[in-house]
Amino acid sequence: MLFYNNAFKKGLALAVSLSLLAACKKDSPAAPDPIIPPVVTTTTPPQYGTPFAGVPNREDAVVYQVNIRAFSQAGNLAGVTARLDSIKAVGANVLYLMPIYPIGTNSRSSNSPYAVKDYRAVNPEFGSLADLRTLVDAAHARNMAVMLDWVANHTSWDNAWITAHPDWYQKDGAGGIQSPPNTTFTDVAQLNFTNAAMRLEMISAMKSWVFTANVDGFRCDYADAPDIAATDFWKQAVDTLRSVRTHKLLLLAEGTRASNFASGFDYNFGFNFYGSIYQVYKNGQSATTFDALNTSEFASATGTQSVVRYITNHDVNGSDGTPVALFGGDAGAMSAFVVAALYKGIPFIYNGQEAGMSTAITFPFTTVKVQWGTKPAVTRAYKQLMAARAASPALQHGTPTAYSTANVCAFTKAAGSDRAFVLANVRNSVQPFAVPAALQGAWTNALTGSSVTVGASVALPAYGYLVLKK
Repeated sequence: MLFYNNAFKKGLALAVSLSLLAACKKDSPAAPDPIIPPVVTTTTPPQYGTPFAGVPNREDAVVYQVNIRAFSQAGNLAGVTARLDSIKAVGANVLYLMPIYPIGTNSRSSNSPYAVKDYRAVNPEFGSLADLRTLVDAAHARNMAVMLDWVANHTSWDNAWITAHPDWYQKDGAGGIQSPPNTTFTDVAQLNFTNAAMRLEMISAMKSWVFTANVDGFRCDYADAPDIAATDFWKQAVDTLRSVRTHKLLLLAEGTRASNFASGFDYNFGFNFYGSIYQVYKNGQSATTFDALNTSEFASATGTQSVVRYITNHDVNGSDGTPVALFGGDAGAMSAFVVAALYKGIPFIYNGQEAGMSTAITFPFTTVKVQWGTKPAVTRAYKQLMAARAASPALQHGTPTAYSTANVCAFTKAAGSDRAFVLANVRNSVQPFAVPAALQGAWTNALTGSSVTVGASVALPAYGYLVLKK
């Protein structure tokens, strides 16, 4: 309503201006049109709840992505709240919700959660603000932080900004608002990141959720978008969010640009790592491919800044297929997850992955529901692996040393006196691994607790893996 009132004021001011011009003498200079600044909300809303004290340090995060439509039969926030214990049990301590906002319903709509109609409201398809608060409170009670998906680059075509502030959007040569250039995203309108007022309102809306729903961070969609990349918008946004001293926030850029780290994000997204997982398991590329990524993906990170690594997410699950379909069945998918979760960076789990889903959740995520409980052995393997990781400082964030071969991803990790040794067969056949002399000897199986004596050679079964510690 605020936006439409402002548009009405603009129209009234223009009418008054025209009538005054008509009354002037012909030789009088024309009075300039009045400049009415766009409405920008700057008031900080009241704090709901108590800021969560259990937000993990960024290097200790395990991120779990929830696609609200597919996660439960109800497809709403209450359906997520009902299964928080199962998310916690798989080892996650950061819950990442896909966009919760009302979406476009105009003629150009594709029913995408990423076509935001109102940045300051909850999509009634998912429930109410009270439902979101209930979910956040319940997650906090289980010692999990909550991260919202933020869609900054574009809005739906029926967002109120379109009519109230057309100058907040990028225009084509004919002066019309355009979709993101050089993309197929015709269901959304491209925002203009050179417009200071738009940026302030965007950041204000983003910041408001920290207070109105007590959330603990954001995953920033399409962070490398060209129009955002050409500006310092993310630095401005991150600086503003970091000024909220009452909250410890986790900020994830869905991008790979070095400047995302310079802007203050905690994480970049492991697009390149996923691409390598695909090439190694699907197309037979050498397992040594992963080793170089520990340098290249982290080249611009400082301190504990990190990269989120995944074997599936809502995008590639729909476009490429599930890990089970891509990487050689349940065993291959698990082998790939061992590499993603333990080598370096922050583990990421997409809902249904830990259930061994073989059916992809395709856009717009309305036709497939996660089938829970159909593969309990897969779920147990996830819980076992992530429990071992949580119990080992070396596996969590130790410094890795590569020992990989063409067919086996192998590495050690060290953190203080804690050491780990991980082997993952990336092939659907038995593979031998020649163990360096320094790694031979007594270890403990981190998954079972049993003692293991490692000799000069280890034979790994098809897609088999071994996680050792001492």
